[in-house]
Amino acid sequence: MADGPTGAVLALLGVLSVYAASGSGPVVERETGGETEWAEPWDGAVFRPPSALGAVGMTRSPRTPQPGREEAGDLPVLLWWSPGLFPHFSGDSERIECARGACVASRNRRVLRDSRTRALLFYGTDFRASDAPLPRLAHQSWALLHEESPLNNFLLSHGPGIRLFNLTSTFSRHSDYPLSLQWLPGTAYLRRPVPPLQERAEWRRRGYAPLLYLQSHCDVPADRDRYVRELMRHIPVDSYGKCLQNRELPAARLQDTATATTEDPELLAFLSRYKFHLALENAICNDYMTEKLWRPMHLGAVPVYRGSPSVRDWMPNNHSIILIDDFESPQKLAEFIDFLDKNDEEYMKYLAYKQPGGITNQFLLDSLKHREWGLNDPLLPNYLNGFECFVCDHELARLDAEKAHAASPSDSPSPETHIAQPSHMDCPMPTPGFGNVEEIPENDSWKEMWLQDYWQGLDQGEALTAMIHNNETQQRKFWDYLHEIFMKRQHL
Repeated sequence: MADGPTGAVLALLGVLSVYAASGSGPVVERETGGETEWAEPWDGAVFRPPSALGAVGMTRSPRTPQPGREEAGDLPVLLWWSPGLFPHFSGDSERIECARGACVASRNRRVLRDSRTRALLFYGTDFRASDAPLPRLAHQSWALLHEESPLNNFLLSHGPGIRLFNLTSTFSRHSDYPLSLQWLPGTAYLRRPVPPLQERAEWRRRGYAPLLYLQSHCDVPADRDRYVRELMRHIPVDSYGKCLQNRELPAARLQDTATATTEDPELLAFLSRYKFHLALENAICNDYMTEKLWRPMHLGAVPVYRGSPSVRDWMPNNHSIILIDDFESPQKLAEFIDFLDKNDEEYMKYLAYKQPGGITNQFLLDSLKHREWGLNDPLLPNYLNGFECFVCDHELARLDAEKAHAASPSDSPSPETHIAQPSHMDCPMPTPGFGNVEEIPENDSWKEMWLQDYWQGLDQGEALTAMIHNNETQQRKFWDYLHEIFMKRQHL
């Protein structure tokens, strides 16, 4: 995934997979003879960004807005503090209809101090302590949308950082509006037929490795290249992209890193020739699973996976991926992959979920069925709009509770403040991809970058929390601290 504020926003848009208003988006799932089938997108539309945001439809509800709110001019305002994600047509404000009633969504920061502005919506990769809208107003909720890993913002991986927010929408199932399956369109995506083993055997006879590695983001918190480098000593790995590269993709167009996260048919056809894909996430967080996991399963390859420690909870059955951490060493993993590569019957057991009735994980099935947003589904909102309506409904309920308390304090208690918890991100301190941190030299780039960023994220969260809860005399100390961090990073 892209890093940096701009790149992360584009990455987020790339995974929305919204139904284009122009009608150009394909129907990706259809029912034929009682079996759900997957219609392969011809242009990567499953993970294609909407055109200039204009194709993102608004979340609407058939119900009539609650009487009295609009006439009184007191519709709650939701302010997108990350204006680049404002999920509406051109303009600064838009009325939205949600399950509980109506709100006004806006990206105009001039409404920050308005008494009607009840919630501020932040995109986690963009959130910086130096840009926090202080002083924080007591009547406003802060809502966080962050489907990315902590790679771009370690502040959110610590209690003081995540507790700055009231509502969350993250990859964690424990967040208020979970996005755990943001890269999985549906069960049909997993049922794509497996290429004939004879074709893959021919590919091997032509000198290609059993294992594929495709990565162009080489310095990441999970330190995945260190592990792959060691694994390469024990088994052949074809590495494409910029990380540990030893082969070139067959066409210059496919070498563009932007293509690597799409459903480009030429790229998919090439990748599907490999029996095993190294699928290593850029960071280790519970429930953080990306296309690196789901795409090999779509193609009928076996993911050799390191990432979410809770990944087994989400698998189609209990025998569909190889977990790196189940093996005591890269050598033992290499021996097991070599065994499967030479034993088709054992290998095919990992693809049994593609057969009728092969998806047996009820938790996965229920999660897909009941999620409130969809990918390329015109009947469901994309998760930007869904999150917006979730916040709107929360603020409408909070307003009603406040009014009830004001009218009858003895009968209606004051609404409790909802605070996000560390489990809403659940990303522990980075550890080396291979070996012990004590064995890694102090000048190692991973050690200098990610361990320092991790602890600086904690410091920023604690400083910002102190800034919010203390008087303005803390302000100068706070800004001096941020400047010190900036200067340190300039010299890395």
